[in-house]
Amino acid sequence: MKIAQAARVLLGAMALALAAPALAQPVGTAAFDADWRFAKGDVAGAEQPAFADASWQPVDLPHDWAIAGPFDRNAATTGSGGWLPSGVAWYRKHFALPDSARGKRVFIEFDGIMERAGVWINGHHIGHRPNGYSSVRYELTPHLKSGENVVAVRSDTSAQPASRWYAGSGIYRHVKLITLGDVYADAWSTTVRVATLDATGAGLAVESSVTNRLATPVQARLEAVIRAPDGREIATYTGATQELAPNRATSLSAAGTLANPRRWDIGDPALHTALVRVRAADGSLLYEERVPFGIRDARFEAATGFWLNGRNIKLKGVAIHADGGPFGMAVPLGFYERRLKGLQALGVNAIRTAHHPFSPEFLDLCDRLGILVMNEAFDMWTVAKNPQDYHLFFTDWFSLDARDFVRRDRNHPSVIIWSIGNEIHDTPYPVVAKSIVERLMNIFHAEDPTRPVTMALFRPNTTGDYSNGLADMLDVVGQNYRENELTKAHADKPTRKIIGTENSKNRSSWLPVRDNPAYSGMFLWTGADYLGEADRAGWPAISNPSGIVDRIDGVKPIGWERAAWWSEKPVVKLARRVTEVIDISELPTMVGVAMPQPRGPGILADWTPFNLGAHAEKVEVMSNAEEVELFLNGRSLGRKPRNADDSAIAWTVDFAPGEIRAVGYRGGRKVGEDVLRTAGAPAAIRLVPEATRLGTGFDDVTAVRVEVVDAKGVLVPTATDSVTLEVSGPATLVAYDNASVTDHTAFTSPIRAVAGGKAVAFLRGGEGSGTVTVRARAGALKSATHTFRR
Repeated sequence: MKIAQAARVLLGAMALALAAPALAQPVGTAAFDADWRFAKGDVAGAEQPAFADASWQPVDLPHDWAIAGPFDRNAATTGSGGWLPSGVAWYRKHFALPDSARGKRVFIEFDGIMERAGVWINGHHIGHRPNGYSSVRYELTPHLKSGENVVAVRSDTSAQPASRWYAGSGIYRHVKLITLGDVYADAWSTTVRVATLDATGAGLAVESSVTNRLATPVQARLEAVIRAPDGREIATYTGATQELAPNRATSLSAAGTLANPRRWDIGDPALHTALVRVRAADGSLLYEERVPFGIRDARFEAATGFWLNGRNIKLKGVAIHADGGPFGMAVPLGFYERRLKGLQALGVNAIRTAHHPFSPEFLDLCDRLGILVMNEAFDMWTVAKNPQDYHLFFTDWFSLDARDFVRRDRNHPSVIIWSIGNEIHDTPYPVVAKSIVERLMNIFHAEDPTRPVTMALFRPNTTGDYSNGLADMLDVVGQNYRENELTKAHADKPTRKIIGTENSKNRSSWLPVRDNPAYSGMFLWTGADYLGEADRAGWPAISNPSGIVDRIDGVKPIGWERAAWWSEKPVVKLARRVTEVIDISELPTMVGVAMPQPRGPGILADWTPFNLGAHAEKVEVMSNAEEVELFLNGRSLGRKPRNADDSAIAWTVDFAPGEIRAVGYRGGRKVGEDVLRTAGAPAAIRLVPEATRLGTGFDDVTAVRVEVVDAKGVLVPTATDSVTLEVSGPATLVAYDNASVTDHTAFTSPIRAVAGGKAVAFLRGGEGSGTVTVRARAGALKSATHTFRR
């Protein structure tokens, strides 16, 4: 194709791409999620274009078929995978290329296929990737034909137990079709780096690896048009013209400065955009890519921890798994946004992606919300954690997976540090482990010289990581738990930069971080309850309840305790202490596992104990106020100051039904309060929508809280009524969950028992306008109705 022709066929796609959401993508990218066909089982001949698939199930992507269940105590996934199904499945999509794509290069990009996935186009095998978390791009061009084409995908999760923890099955992330000319930037090769930054301005360096698929050399240059966060074009940088040799990739670059740019920050997540273009010598446009980026200075110091834009900030982070509760691994962005905003409201400012790459749109969301990210690549290297996990493929694939991971994610300003592994079991073999660390460090530094690298060391004193040199190969030394060991490692060698990569929620874990300037911060295990890791509890448990919020993001009392320590806004929250918790974080592993914990939920945020007669209750108030006053049925029980060690402010109260209220004060002025009331018998259902509108499309879901209340509107914490939901109009009930660890009801069922008096329904709007009505009923309870207008 001639250069001028290549330029012309690109122009038609430009308007669409420029109107797209603010995420990185080449011009010529189109969604490829709709109208797939799906079948479970290893179907012979399913890769062939003429295969008869009319009877297969129609699906749109993303699609996690395993989350549909059923839960089965004999499932090969075991409790590690939430007792959900696994196996081989096939996907097929029929499509015809538009006339505008003739003579162009066509690629397909999968953000994630779980797992051991093979891809065919018109019967030709074009790729295989064992890692279910990797994004991949394959070229379709040589095998395309006029008329109908067929893409076939085989996913295979039959080898179990595998990834930790619940990992789903199928094409569970978005798919794109990318149509380009013969001169284009390679996948994820374009990067915008902040080369210099001071009080007066920023120096930007833009680079891209550009491939010329023409038979003759091309003279070309890189151009970068910089747009400010408000969309204004504020600079254009042009690089030197270079010769692009045929069938080779050539590095092109451009650079320039910006005066006094608005910086990306946690309180002001300002995103710039670079329109990165490859132009021929005559000025014609050969390729264009949109790259959002942020201008910020993020660094770690040995003595003082983490700094962002000149401010010393403690990383108040949580680790989360990629699953989205009732959505499994096919998580709408709206669900993630609800979760992240809820965590931010508790004072969380950082996320650790435990323990694999997340979807690219998740990082886009963190960019937009101003959340810092520890971006993690691997949960295991050559030594297994589960018999069929990634250790089987690590040696052959880790270099490619690591390189693609860094390239894909390095333009995100939210990413401040990379993690190359979590609790890696290779470390008892330091010769092996250190060689892998060296290889990974070289890859990460080569692909992104701007960010440090860590890993989550586990029992490093046992494996000798601090004495044999392994820990000091890392830019920032990370350790899971045992905070005092990490502070000692820093004291032994003050040049070490340190961070808590995974930490318990006990106060004894927080205080060493709070009181040690060198400690950059911590990441709690975990931010949210997650499916899987139910082996220790055993059937019928399906999920791990270790979050500060539950599976549907209801804040637990331990979450409010964390908010009292972390939030900059006033926090006053009441709870009843039911059972004590034993801190096992500093105990030897086998002793900690064997230590019996008192049975019970710890603390409950209600004033409805099982015994409504006269007895003593231990009331705790989690607050960052200077002092707190407690009232029982209007009578003051006295004021108490905030404890210096951040422990909850406690009272022993003679229980009486009615109302208990806590009021927080700063400087003698009321700054917040919380009220708990004794609930009566269940009387009615209450629907609480969290938005006024219903959106359309996979990523746009709206939550509606379902609550069982008494005659006075008080939530009944003991209610377990089965509530049936009916949705009429242009919308669909796509998930319904109560956060119970042991409920095996399908998440798409319209009938579910509330747990703790609560559940959450998620709706997605359909095409067209009209009225959407949600009705909730449960036996003799008064029903509830809510109407959305579209």
